[in-house]
Amino acid sequence: MTTTRRRWMQSLALSSGATVAGSALLPLAGAAAGPDAAEPDAAEPDAAERASGETGAADVPKGAALSQALAAAMQAPVLRRERFASPLPIERVELLKTGKHFLVRVQSGGLSGYADAHSNVMSAASPILVRKVAPHFVGKDARDLEHTFHQAYLASSNYKWQGLPFWVSMAAVEMAILDLLGKAINQPIGALLGEVVRTSIGVYRASGNRGNSPEAEIEYLQQQVEETGAKAIKFRLGARMRYDDASTARDLALIPLTRKTFGDPFTIYADANGSYDVPTAVRIGKLMEEQKFRFFEEPVPFDYYEETKEIADSLQIPIALGEQEASLRNFRRIIERGIARVIQPDLMYSGGIIRAIKVARMAQVAGLECTPHMSGGGLGYLYVAHYASCVPNAGPHQEYKGKDDTLPVGSPTSPLTSVNGLLQVPSGPGLGIEFESSFLRAAKPIRA
Repeated sequence: MTTTRRRWMQSLALSSGATVAGSALLPLAGAAAGPDAAEPDAAEPDAAERASGETGAADVPKGAALSQALAAAMQAPVLRRERFASPLPIERVELLKTGKHFLVRVQSGGLSGYADAHSNVMSAASPILVRKVAPHFVGKDARDLEHTFHQAYLASSNYKWQGLPFWVSMAAVEMAILDLLGKAINQPIGALLGEVVRTSIGVYRASGNRGNSPEAEIEYLQQQVEETGAKAIKFRLGARMRYDDASTARDLALIPLTRKTFGDPFTIYADANGSYDVPTAVRIGKLMEEQKFRFFEEPVPFDYYEETKEIADSLQIPIALGEQEASLRNFRRIIERGIARVIQPDLMYSGGIIRAIKVARMAQVAGLECTPHMSGGGLGYLYVAHYASCVPNAGPHQEYKGKDDTLPVGSPTSPLTSVNGLLQVPSGPGLGIEFESSFLRAAKPIRA
């Protein structure tokens, strides 16, 4: 068991008293509390782990022991409440709009925390955030974020509203509160949620194209790699939740062409967005194996769990799954039953970074990577960076769609863009960014 993984598992034991793989996990003496707690590359898997999508698999508990360890990981607190000496009562939670962007602003004691609220979703979901979510956080102690979050889920039968609009609203409020908490103690978000194990993250450039020719897609991918210096790419297969002769012909040509173009050292991922049936997915997966792709994302529709398991059992390439999930218990089932080997919570769709870290802890128990999905633009890349900064099993590359130049933010500790395939994680308080003052002045509250 690597040092980083042991520390991660010990953090579970501290809050849950869990026993993992038959060994009691004792508190880590002298655990560091800040962004210099570990070397930036301390959590990187070795070459064999990168090829398999698994980390520390030899230590994985089995049967009832695995079930018990997953339950403990799912229930253990994430926010390091002990770092905050004084209460931080939340005075106001607002949804703001400026131009096409929606922001959440949380205020307490002269401090303000901000979060980009996934504007594509919020353009339709804003009444849910304003009426169903925000009121339940006002007057609460920001240090009690996890408890308040659960109470907001239960309040006014909000659990009956769960789905993407509700969970994105919850995630946006949570992220703004985390920004506020970080500012209160002058620490980055990663240091609030664990140990910072990376100060920079490797990125993969994700293409959203379908229907173009293999040659046109290669040209686009080359352009993206040149702009970012990325050492990994991901492209799309199928026709999104379906396939036809034309899409399959494109897939069969594009898979070997990407390897031929980018060479053996390059890491390649592919996402089918639920396009295939089982026989076609296995056929495509075998070709991906021949070309040494690193994972095969969502080969069949996301809720086809039995079919995904059948595909996973038929292939050596790791199956990646989780973008559409919000239930922690569904994630637990996916992990416990071996349905996927790369777990992919979306940090907004699944209800925020704290819930995603619970998923990562469960994946770590099973020796799996938990590489988040990034939806939309805005500050999504930054949320992913802070997540990966404190999650040992986040995988070698994180999804990156480029900086949103329409969102005027800067950071004194990061260029906020990929340089030579690496994104520097801001080390300043909270999110570690500053919005242009004129942009914030132009923002107007959305009323219920």
